Order: sequence, then structure tokens, then C-alpha cells
Amino acid sequence: MQRRFTTLDVFTAERFAGNPLAVVHESDGLDGERMQAIAREFGLPETVFIHPPADAAHTAHLRIFTPAAELTFAGHPTVGTAALLALMNKHRAPARLILEEQIGAVHCDAATRGDELAHARFKLPILPRNIAWKANPCAVAAALNLAPEDLDGGGFRAEKWSAGVDICMVPVNGLPALARARPDISRWEDAFGTSGPRVVYLFTAQSSTGTVTTSFRARMFAPLLGIQEDPATGAAAAAFAGLLAARGNFSSGTHKIAIEQGYEMGRPSVIHLEMQIDGGELATASIAGDAVIVTEGTLHT
Repeated sequence: MQRRFTTLDVFTAERFAGNPLAVVHESDGLDGERMQAIAREFGLPETVFIHPPADAAHTAHLRIFTPAAELTFAGHPTVGTAALLALMNKHRAPARLILEEQIGAVHCDAATRGDELAHARFKLPILPRNIAWKANPCAVAAALNLAPEDLDGGGFRAEKWSAGVDICMVPVNGLPALARARPDISRWEDAFGTSGPRVVYLFTAQSSTGTVTTSFRARMFAPLLGIQEDPATGAAAAAFAGLLAARGNFSSGTHKIAIEQGYEMGRPSVIHLEMQIDGGELATASIAGDAVIVTEGTLHT
């Protein structure tokens, strides 16, 4: 059977930057094993399969796969698919979309910015939660080929947070340390445990713009999901909102955070995180970014 597919670069307005995504249209009849094989064939960080929604009031049902596993939720596939649907339907003004994912209904706004470029934002379907993890700085540093002193996070410490995907958050003390990080999978278990995806998100409160309080630079490693390094990770940014709200000393109100990622691998990306803080607690948060179409074609399944 022939099925249409589209690839996009997400969290960028420029082709061949950002995080690449494959979207397979009209995916009815594909079982999980077949979808996993197709995602492995594409070899991109994630592949989305669009199905009819279970609820007729919703826009679409999505299943999301890395080359190695299915995910309950992911940010760059959500932004990329919402942007693609806006382009397909020529939504010049922001359109409300509801995408069904395994985590639940994800509410999105998306609008075109040309014939092949769109911008999308989604509200976090669940608020981030802190997960028990007592990090061993020496083991974590060794797994990243860093020194323990590189993990001095300027008020942050290594913690695990989840907004749908468990993420080990590891602060480093500047761009040089961030650039030096190299995953050593042989030490992954000692550093990050034996269960779950063991996704690792390095960050520093420093960026090329030099605006420390409103921007961060990050890298993400998920070798057990078949992703050696990810150019832009919306699910990690969603979890990061929990850490920022808990440890960042933000006042009540709306805070806009720019997160740079992918620069060290030649695929610069910018994720826009918006947080609403109320009485020191995270009330709501959203993730936004651009997406641009790169290829379109036919998949023979």
C-alpha cells in the first residue's frame, strides 16, 4: 500500500537545521511492529503516524516512534505535526488543534508563516513532576566524559523530572563543559540506573546571546532510545519547566524562556518555553517553535 509522508525540520525556520521529523499520513492498518520498522527505516529521531482520532471532536490521533521504541509523548513531533496540519489546511490565523497521544489530549495552536513554514505551540498535557534520583556526581561525570567540577550548576543540581518522559537533568558550568560532553554508554547504567529510558539533558544558564536569566543552552542524549544526540527535545523542555519553577527563583507571572539546542551538532534549534508561575508554583506551561517542510513523498508499506 502507498502512503504519503512528509519530513520537516522542527524548532527552526531554516531547512537542514533543527530536529528532523518524519510524518506518515493515513496510517490506518499499520500495527506497532510495522510502525517501528518504518521509524527504523527513516532513522530520524522520531517518526509520527497519523490516525483518525478516537474522539470526533479532536483533530488526529498520533503514535510516535524513535528508531528503537514507541513514546507516550514527545515535543518536537507534536510541534511538527501541528505545524504540518496547519500548512495542509492553510491556517493563516492560529487554529486550535487537539492531538491525541498516549499521554492524553494535547491542545495546540498553529498557524502558517508561508507555504512551507508554520509556527505551533502546545500546552503541556501534564505538569512536570520530580522523580526520586540521588545522582552520584562522579558517576554522572564519568558517563559524560566530564570532570565532577564541570557539574557545578550555579544553583541547580542534577535531578530527574518528567512531563511524560523521564529526564535526568544535569547542569554544567558553561558552554565549554557542555561542548566537551561525550556519552560513554558503558557507564550509563552506573550513572543513570537500570530502568526507564535514561534520557540525559545537559544544560547551562548561558547562551550565545549572553542573556543568562531568560535563555539556556542544552544537549540531550538518549542512546537507549536509538538517539545518540537529539537536536531539539520538546519533552525535555517540558520537564525542564518543572525544575526551573522549583529551583529558578521565578516570581509570580508569565516567564518566557529560550532554550538553544543542537548547536554542538550543527543543527541549531530554538525551543520557546513559556511558564505561568503562581505563588512559587508552576500553574501552566507551553512549548512553541517553528517547523519547515523539507521533503514529501510516497512510502510503500
